[in-house]
Amino acid sequence: MLLLLPPSETKRDGGEGAPLDIATLAFPGFSALRVELVERLAALAADADAMMHALRLGPRLTFEVERNRALREAPTMAAIDRYTGVLFDALDAGSLDEPSRSFAADTVMVHSALFGPVGALDAIPAYRLSHDSHLPGLSLRSHWRDAIASRLAAHRGVIVDLRSEGYAELGPAPARANSAFVRVVAEGADGRRRAPNHFNKQAKGRFTRALLESRPDVASLDELVDWATTAGFTFELLSESSGGAPHELELVA
Repeated sequence: MLLLLPPSETKRDGGEGAPLDIATLAFPGFSALRVELVERLAALAADADAMMHALRLGPRLTFEVERNRALREAPTMAAIDRYTGVLFDALDAGSLDEPSRSFAADTVMVHSALFGPVGALDAIPAYRLSHDSHLPGLSLRSHWRDAIASRLAAHRGVIVDLRSEGYAELGPAPARANSAFVRVVAEGADGRRRAPNHFNKQAKGRFTRALLESRPDVASLDELVDWATTAGFTFELLSESSGGAPHELELVA
């Protein structure tokens, strides 16, 4: 099984790991694409005004320029520890035991706009780049989409896509029986289901933590739904995939 997580705009500073070594990251087929983006982002950071404009950063986020300027020398930490925010706070990766973190290393992929898909325990520095960032002379969608889509299609096991639609556009999951995009919905008192905001990310984080702690062996989406029910989550598999899109799963927050 492969669980696809979105990254977060917010990240922890520091780390105890050695500086970035792209050759050690998961999915080494992306190395050349990663090197190009790191070099472009670090070069852009040499002009603070240009970077602030390109990444649409406000005055309170000037520290992000220095993060990008120091990309190749900054200390690193595991990806699931680097990211913060609602999803990652609910996941609370730092409190997971070693078997759960080991399972995450084999199961979880975090989709970074800068590094592409990285393993949960891949060592990365703090940086600033989002799926909708505009680097001069480069489209992130064109840069990543075909390469990531091809790599995901080559994964033969179950794929559970918890990414936002913006990140899914940078590398769609395959449209097949054991691949699904997850939408979080909240059920109101009137019985109608709506897409929440804060609880969307929180539900994804809680689900990811439960999966890492339970470490189920699932070979199909039906088996995933069955396991989720026993773990206290309400999942519903929607209609068959169509139009080249994956199946959809509704997670009721």
